[in-house]
Amino acid sequence: MAATLITSCPTSKTTKWFSFVSTEPNNTKLLQPTTQKSITLDNRIVFPSINTYSAKDGCLTDSHLLHYGSLAAHGAGLIIIEATAIEACGRTTAYDSGIWKDEQVEPLKRVVNLIKAQGSVPGIQLSHSGRKLSIVPHLICSRVTPDEDDDSPEEKYSACDLKYTGSDPQPNELTVTEIRANVQKWADSAILANRAGVEVLEINAANRHLLHYFLSGNLNNRTDFYGGSLQNRMRFPLEVARAVRAAWPDEKPLWFRLPATDFSDSDPLSCDRDGWDIYQAIEFCKELKKIGIDAIAIANGTTTMNIKYPAPSTCQAQLANVIKHEVGIQTGATGSTCAGEEAEYILQKYQADYIIVGSGCILKTCFPKKDTPKLLADKISLSESGSLIDSILFVHININISDVGILGCNTVSKKFAHYWDIHS
Repeated sequence: MAATLITSCPTSKTTKWFSFVSTEPNNTKLLQPTTQKSITLDNRIVFPSINTYSAKDGCLTDSHLLHYGSLAAHGAGLIIIEATAIEACGRTTAYDSGIWKDEQVEPLKRVVNLIKAQGSVPGIQLSHSGRKLSIVPHLICSRVTPDEDDDSPEEKYSACDLKYTGSDPQPNELTVTEIRANVQKWADSAILANRAGVEVLEINAANRHLLHYFLSGNLNNRTDFYGGSLQNRMRFPLEVARAVRAAWPDEKPLWFRLPATDFSDSDPLSCDRDGWDIYQAIEFCKELKKIGIDAIAIANGTTTMNIKYPAPSTCQAQLANVIKHEVGIQTGATGSTCAGEEAEYILQKYQADYIIVGSGCILKTCFPKKDTPKLLADKISLSESGSLIDSILFVHININISDVGILGCNTVSKKFAHYWDIHS
């Protein structure tokens, strides 16, 4: 079916923007099964990779079994197991999960089998933290340097030697030889994940992880053929995508998580030619599609300390909309979707193919199985909880949408204005 492009949206001072959508579950696109290659999801709700910081030497534990088993029991169609490092020095903490050695396969397989037994599809995110400082879980305390109780490596690697903040340790610039070795580690981890029975694999190139450092000119000041022009900056991430696609079974979906912009400007469609913007993301996603990537999960950029996020949080859905139609690839809408009606509207208007909801599944533990049949009638909202956790980013959402609006047409690039919802 041809996509319906968006030029306007119902206006209201409440979440009844979407009251025209049917309240009958059978007519709710969010709840309908969907097939991608060899897997069929019971619904289009995806739980994203959110770290639990409870692994031991990279191995998943009983805590993971309880956590992911509970999420699967509540009915998300796809559950993506947390950011899983491709090597020991790719972890952000000593408590991160990993899949770089045989001993980590069986613990992962236990969790995968439990997710399957509850009717959900198990996925996993492969990741490398790059220059991110070794930290302890953010729910315990703030960023700290490694100490004797933290066995995560002190040496960090990145696209170049730029620090994120002045207090962070100096990262080491990856050499060309190290880059080529790193590419193989991604492929090796994909093979191990397949042995564990994982059905969907996601490559993480967002949130200031290693591949993001190469993509963004705000993070990459290399002068060789891995830095400078867009073609050079996307070379390493594309090499990883090709290697993983070759190692991952053809019949299994391969997703790619990346930021659509670094948000160097409050207009998410502004040009950041020397950094990372939607225009570069489109060109990059076209190359990913040629390689065989099946879906793009749009995530946050967060490359600098002075991030200028627009409000409200559905901005990421609009960026997913642009990439979906400009590239012709399936997308997942992330970024704190806070109401069932909002999620349904995104799907009904072909802005995205999947709704990625981490906070909703955690803070409203009955979501989606209990609440989804009443999703549109009861207008599920997270605003009552005050705040939500989207990975490590805290975003307050108890706001009056009519007071904020998404973005007026005067602030949106005319090139993509026809994709943009205007809630005002």
